[in-house]
Amino acid sequence: MSINCITFNQEHYIVDAIESFLMQKTNFIYEILIGEDCSTDSTKEIVEKYVIKFPKKIRLITSETNVGGRQNSIRLQRESKGKYIALCEGDDYWIDPYKLQKQVDYMEANPECTLCFHASEIIQAPNKRTGRFVKPYNMSKVSPTEDIIVGGGGFCDTATLLYPKILMENPPDFYLNAPVGDYPMQMFLASQGYAYYIDECMSAYRRDVEGSWSSRMNEVATIKENSIKVNEGILHLLDEFNKYTNEEYNNEIEKIKRKLVFELHVLKGRKSYEKTLAGELDWSFKMKIRTKILIKCHFPNHYKKIVGFKDTKIIKMLMV
Repeated sequence: MSINCITFNQEHYIVDAIESFLMQKTNFIYEILIGEDCSTDSTKEIVEKYVIKFPKKIRLITSETNVGGRQNSIRLQRESKGKYIALCEGDDYWIDPYKLQKQVDYMEANPECTLCFHASEIIQAPNKRTGRFVKPYNMSKVSPTEDIIVGGGGFCDTATLLYPKILMENPPDFYLNAPVGDYPMQMFLASQGYAYYIDECMSAYRRDVEGSWSSRMNEVATIKENSIKVNEGILHLLDEFNKYTNEEYNNEIEKIKRKLVFELHVLKGRKSYEKTLAGELDWSFKMKIRTKILIKCHFPNHYKKIVGFKDTKIIKMLMV
């Protein structure tokens, strides 16, 4: 079993993550791989102290130059030795000491399952509880691939994901070439068998961390350009995934694309958007999209409070 944790400039949070890994109670051996991406704060020094203290359990994976979140994740997957990989970024953490055991038990009993995830609590940085959760269902159940596609990258919190390592040893080109990380991984893994959701809150997602990808993407000066980049990136990814799966999920993909295309036309100030595929959208829905974009571009702080977790998680993902 391998725990993969990428981190960059998270000196105030990395201890919470590592301690939550170390508290896991399992009947199997697990390793902790921490991908430290040349932080300019004391993150690396903190990790090194843990490596010295737990040399047989924790491995530090780093380099002389910053490689970016995406390559950092890929190199951790490559270096992992476990049958399964569990993910948790350096500013998030786990809250249940039996999280790994519960997920591995399910995977071992159901080898056709290719992705396991669970509920997660949203924490406002640094440590304020919000009373909100990433909780797509009200019971433990099989999660259809269609739900994961429509739900976007925020449907499953990264810190909840566990999957067989072998499936990501030779991932498809659409994953390797995508400008995003979590979303294509979730879609790919779910499509290889099935995804299973455990209705227990076993991790915490810390949002609005200063200097994080989502914070940088929401800067007022560039938010419109960043939003365009987000939509264009997702559109290309969906097209590639559609080809890979021989259009098995075409209906769901086309539904998302119509919304994204409409948003792009509004963002770019094009008056021809009514003549595009997005013109098929319901009038009231189109008005909601226009309102959302207006608030997002001119009042980003209010926007984050209104739409909450999902959009900021997708933005974070697209910066990998």
